Amino acid sequence: MAAQVEIEDQESVTNLDNGEIINPGSQPPNFSGESTILLRESTFEHDLVKNCFLTGMGSFANETTIVTVRKNSTERRITTKAKFAVFKIFTEAMTKKNNGDANVKYGWYSGSKEEIDRVITYGFSNREIEKFENDVGSHGVGIHLVHHRYSLAAALVGEGDEEGIKNILLCRVILGKPEQIEAGSKQSYPSSNRFDSGVDNLENPRKYVIWSSNMNSYILPTYIVSFKSPLLRGLIGRARSPCVSFSALMSILSKSLDVTRMNLILTSYDDFRKRKLRREQLVRKIREVVGDHLLFKILKNQRR
Repeated sequence: MAAQVEIEDQESVTNLDNGEIINPGSQPPNFSGESTILLRESTFEHDLVKNCFLTGMGSFANETTIVTVRKNSTERRITTKAKFAVFKIFTEAMTKKNNGDANVKYGWYSGSKEEIDRVITYGFSNREIEKFENDVGSHGVGIHLVHHRYSLAAALVGEGDEEGIKNILLCRVILGKPEQIEAGSKQSYPSSNRFDSGVDNLENPRKYVIWSSNMNSYILPTYIVSFKSPLLRGLIGRARSPCVSFSALMSILSKSLDVTRMNLILTSYDDFRKRKLRREQLVRKIREVVGDHLLFKILKNQRR
């Protein structure tokens, strides 16, 4: 089954210059004009990406509905084809630099539809970098992606539309030789020429950090997954969501956390209310302090 197959080992997925799969009966894609194609349901590539995403959602998978899976196409725009070629060149260069191992992985990048549309069309920019500059939970100042097995971590901070549809990018990422970056670090480039990227943990990395100088060379946006997950909407959606508001969450957490941890969260929450902190930054801080297990348990209990 596709869910049991490691996405990085599939030639039909990693060899992205071939095998475009188009749904002849679909409407024109609403991402980036002509830069993406809609993958037909029940095809190998569609299901592989879908199962990769749902597997990473853990216990939230049953509450999550995949709306569409789109692929950044090399045939639709000549500039996209050029970006694929550039990525291939840098992969080959990294392979030579690091004795035959470019260390190419897949990682999730979350953002609003408008942001993802912009990234697909023009690439990453300082606007994406700024998302992490003042984030105490970020591991350096750069483009942050989440290991493909942990899609929930990216989905949790995603921004949905009025219908609750959220979008997430699955990107190919050249890590080369990474170095460990501590949370809250303001590092914005490699500490030496021996390193090429950053991670939160060398032994079991969950977060990848690509520095701004390499963000459009080492990252290749490849798939867009659009999904609905009502259980997550209360925490990451709009304030009027009926699931769990931030104010209610503060009250619940105060009964479970010690004074030190609760004060850390309340300080961040106060900054959020004063508009010094964005919603996704507050969510990252809550996850960092509370831990995913307790946070998800609270969300589930509130849904009952």
